Amino acid sequence: QVQLKESGGGLVQAGGSRELSCTGSRSIFDLFTLAWYRQAPGKQRESVADITTGGSTNYADSVKGRFTISRDNAKQTLYLQMSSLKPEDTAVYYCYAKLQHISYWGQGTQVTVSS
Repeated sequence: QVQLKESGGGLVQAGGSRELSCTGSRSIFDLFTLAWYRQAPGKQRESVADITTGGSTNYADSVKGRFTISRDNAKQTLYLQMSSLKPEDTAVYYCYAKLQHISYWGQGTQVTVSS
């Protein structure tokens, strides 16, 4: 049973922009803190940004000022607007939802930034 599904990945030139989306069930968007993670080849998965049900956000230092996380609970969609992309942003990006001991991962979407 798919709980979260990402879309929007692809190939983009350095300096460009891209928006990722993640859709899920109504219960997830009503109750869960949501986040974006990424995993580059040969590296550990890392947190990119997260957003609470109340809209409070946190960002990794590496993306502050360039990425914006947002959520539209009515549309059951999580967004990650990425700008000023760098080759080091190349990774599989994952949507993540957490509520206490319950968590879900999406299947991931590849973002490749060419120099």
